[in-house]
Order: sequence, then C-alpha cells, then structure tokens
Amino acid sequence: MSTERPLFAIREFERAARDRLDPVHHDYFAGGAQDEHTVRANESAFAAINLVPRVLRGAEPPSLEVNLLGCSATMPVLLAPTAFHRLAHPEAELATARAAAAAGVIMTVAMLSTVAVERIAEEARAVLGGADPGLWFQLYPQPDEELTRALVRRAESAGCRALVVTVDSAALGRHERNDRNDFHQLPDHVQCENLRGLGGSDSGDVRRVTLSPEISWRHIEKLREMTRMPIVLKGVLHPADARLAVEGGVDAIFVSNHGGRQLDTTPASITQLPLLAEEVGGRVPLLLDGGVRRGTDVVKALALGADAVALGRPIVWGLAADGADGVAKVLGLMRSELDNALALCGVATPKEITRDLVSLP
Repeated sequence: MSTERPLFAIREFERAARDRLDPVHHDYFAGGAQDEHTVRANESAFAAINLVPRVLRGAEPPSLEVNLLGCSATMPVLLAPTAFHRLAHPEAELATARAAAAAGVIMTVAMLSTVAVERIAEEARAVLGGADPGLWFQLYPQPDEELTRALVRRAESAGCRALVVTVDSAALGRHERNDRNDFHQLPDHVQCENLRGLGGSDSGDVRRVTLSPEISWRHIEKLREMTRMPIVLKGVLHPADARLAVEGGVDAIFVSNHGGRQLDTTPASITQLPLLAEEVGGRVPLLLDGGVRRGTDVVKALALGADAVALGRPIVWGLAADGADGVAKVLGLMRSELDNALALCGVATPKEITRDLVSLP
C-alpha cells in the first residue's frame, strides 16, 4: 500500500506507520524500557544542541560518501539492526534490503531478522546487479559457543563484511507496553530465520536466544578467534569500556543505549559521544544510534566525534508506511537534509565537520 500523500519529514512517516500497524506491534517498535525516559532523552538531547555554521567558505557542493571498515557508502548513515520486520510489512527484511542497496548504504542484518541473512544478501545483490552490498551482521553472543560459531559462519557464508556484537543485553529490558498488551510471543508466521537449523539441529527448528550476564570480554576474544570480519561493539556508553574495547583489538564502537529499550534512565547516546570520542582518540571508528531524526542530527553527531550514525525506528516506520518505497523515502529525506545542512554549515564533506560547528547546552 502506498502512502496517500507525500510525506516530508521522518516524523510524518512515524504517524503513517502508526496508522498502518497493528497497535500491539506499533507499541513493540515504538516502546522502550519501563518509563521510557531514555527513549525521549535520545531525541531531546539532539534538540538541545545548537549548530553554529560558518559562512563565506567557498565550499564545493557537498559530497557525502564515506568508507566504513572497508565498505563504501553514499552517506554516513547506515541501517541499525532491528528485529522482526515482518511485523511491519509482509516483505519484511527483503524490502528493507532492496531500499538500502538502491540507496548505497550499509544495512546491518539483525540476528533476529525474519528473513535469513542469505536471502537478504541475495535480494541486495540482485538490486546491485550482483555487486557486493556490504552487509553487516548483528550478533548477541550466546553462552553456547557452538551456536555463536554457527551464526558467525552463517554470516560469513552470506558475504557479510562486519560483525556487530550487541553487548548491552545481559538481560531483556522490561517493556511495560508489551506487558500491558500481553505481547510476549511472535505470531506463527514470524520466525527468527537466522536461528533455524543451527548448532547441530537438522530438523529445521528455530533455536532460542539466550541473554546472559555471563557474557564477558572472554566471549569477544573468542569471536576474534572465530572470524576475520571486523568486530564492532554495539551498546557502549562508558568511556572505560571504550578504552577496554580498543585495547582488546575491537575494530569499531557503536555508542548506543539500544534505543532506550534496555536499561531506562541511561544517558542519551549523543551526550556520551564526546566522552567516548575523547577516550578513543580516533584509534577506531565511532558509530552512534539513538534519536537521529534529521540531517542536522547527523551533523551534530559527526561534529562530536562520530564517523557515522545509524537509523533504527525510522527505517521500520518507512517500511510500515510503504514497504521498500517507504524505506527509500526515509533514506532520501535523510540524504537531502544532510546535504542541505552541510551546505549551510559551510562544509563540503563529512570529514570537514568539526567540533566548533556545535554549541552544547
């Protein structure tokens, strides 16, 4: 179903998605942990940061291209891993993959995607005429080492170029919206296809995910032994953890509070970013998600030390509103807004964005 009228901002896609989604599924995607303070803080923190543009710079027309861990992208915006796209649209992650490939941006395939990573990769390659789409794969490390190994091998076999390891999920955050809706089990037609037939199961069963406080730096070391893919740690907020990550040979860090879906009252990702950037000192790329809704938000994040940002909920809103076309429109809006913001800030490329372009509260 296509949208009845043009939508001119990501927020309008959120409203369109709310109209299309089952209310229970809308609450699943929109909600966060407990009182949802962090969900709101992620956006309000961006609004509190001011841009301080330069003028008369004689800059060339903006060029947005970046390279992240050996993957070229047409702008410093990638797709964050989000689960269960089939709840938003019948074509699920296949529609998302088509839009991402056509836009030339990196898609991070969620471990809990409802289409297997192999099919997602095939769909993206078809859009690109067989070229490598530069997919990344998100992983929750499992206490069962062989299950983790099987998932890593699956991602490698599909051609994924980086492993995004979510490390802020020692337990599942409590979502009171889901409790009120009694939404604790997926519909029968929605399955986590990356977990089908893994870890010695030949029956086609879907393995269960285990979130465990036992997960530690030892598991990251094991992952380094399992794969040559670059390893990105996702869910880092404390500067001390960023330092340990760099010292442990991690290839990039995702500054993230899981979109406010895990521990409520954590600080907004953007407020922690400068602290982690100072600690890391440019030794590895920094990525950020949480609350990015405008091209100006991207400029603010890059000025404060990020190399790129990732979109989570906005991609789901686009998917729910209009399938692959909706995702493409969301990415197109972000591209045009970012292009406009760079021009008005007097810079021509993401690399030229500097700390003096923002004023913190």
